[in-house]
Amino acid sequence: MTAQQLDDSGRLRHLLTLEGLPRDTPVGRVGNKRHVLGGSAVCTLFFEPSTRTRSSFHLAAQRLGADVLNFDASTSSTRKGETACDTLKNLEAMGVRGFVVRHPDDGAVAALAAVAGEGTALVNAGDGRSSHPTQGLLDMLTLRQAKGPDFSKMKVVIVGDVKHSRVARTDLHALRTLGVGEIRVCGPQSLLPDDDTLKGCVVGDDFDAMLEGVDALMMLRLQRERMEEGLVPSLEQYHAQYGLNTARLARAGKDAAVLHPGPINRGVEVTDEVADGPQSWVLRQVANGVAVRMAVLETLLG
Repeated sequence: MTAQQLDDSGRLRHLLTLEGLPRDTPVGRVGNKRHVLGGSAVCTLFFEPSTRTRSSFHLAAQRLGADVLNFDASTSSTRKGETACDTLKNLEAMGVRGFVVRHPDDGAVAALAAVAGEGTALVNAGDGRSSHPTQGLLDMLTLRQAKGPDFSKMKVVIVGDVKHSRVARTDLHALRTLGVGEIRVCGPQSLLPDDDTLKGCVVGDDFDAMLEGVDALMMLRLQRERMEEGLVPSLEQYHAQYGLNTARLARAGKDAAVLHPGPINRGVEVTDEVADGPQSWVLRQVANGVAVRMAVLETLLG
C-alpha cells in the first residue's frame, strides 16, 4: 500500500496508512498557510459517525480556503443502492479534488484510491479496524510536545481494546517508525489481537505492573459497536482491572502523559479526575488534530 500512496518522487499522493511509510516522508509544516486551497473542493465522505475527526477536517479545509462538502451516508443515495465508488466518481465529476473518507470496512479507502482519477487525493479517516493515519500523526505530535523529541528514550503503554482499535494499530506503526525505546501493550487477553500486530511489544494483562516507569499512556476506548458480546464480563469489572485513576497514574513515571483518542467512556477507561487532570493531554490531541489535518491536506492538494 506504500507504493499506492506515494508517487514516483516519493511525494504523498494519498494518505492511507502509516504502515511502511518512511520516516522522512515530506509533509507540509503543521497548518502553516491559510487560503492555499482557495478554489479547491474537499469532501468529508463519512460512512460512519464521527465528531472530532470530521469536525477537525472540516475546519482544516476551511482554514486552507477550500470549499467543503459534508457527505452523510445516512441521507445520501447510498441508501438507494449507490456504491461508494459511484459516489466518489460523481463527486469527482463535480470538481471535488480531495476526499476524506471514513468507512466501516477494512481496505475500503484504499479501494477507492485505486479508482480515483489523476489529481484526486484521498485521506483515510478510519477504515474498519485497520488504520487511522491522521490520528497517529496527531498522537505523535502530542507525545513529542509532552515528552520531547527523543522517542528512543520513551516508554509508552497502550491500554485496552487493541483488538478492535485502528488507532492502536496506527500508533504502533508510528511508534516503531520513530524508534520508541519500549512499547508496552496491556489489556485482557480477549481484547488483544492474535496476529503479528504486537510484534516487538512487551505484552501483559497486569495493568498495575505495566504502568511502572512509563512516560506516556495511550488509553483506548472500549469499542462495543465492533466487538462480540462477552469479551468483557462487565464494564465495572473492566474498570476495576484496566481503568485509569489517580492512584494508578501515580505508579507511572514522573509527569507521565495521558492520551485518549476519544470519545472517552468516563468511569470505564478513565476517571473524571484523570481525564480532566493536569497530566491529561486529551484536549491537546483534539487541538493538534486541526493543525495536523491542515498539514496533510496542504501536502496532498496544495
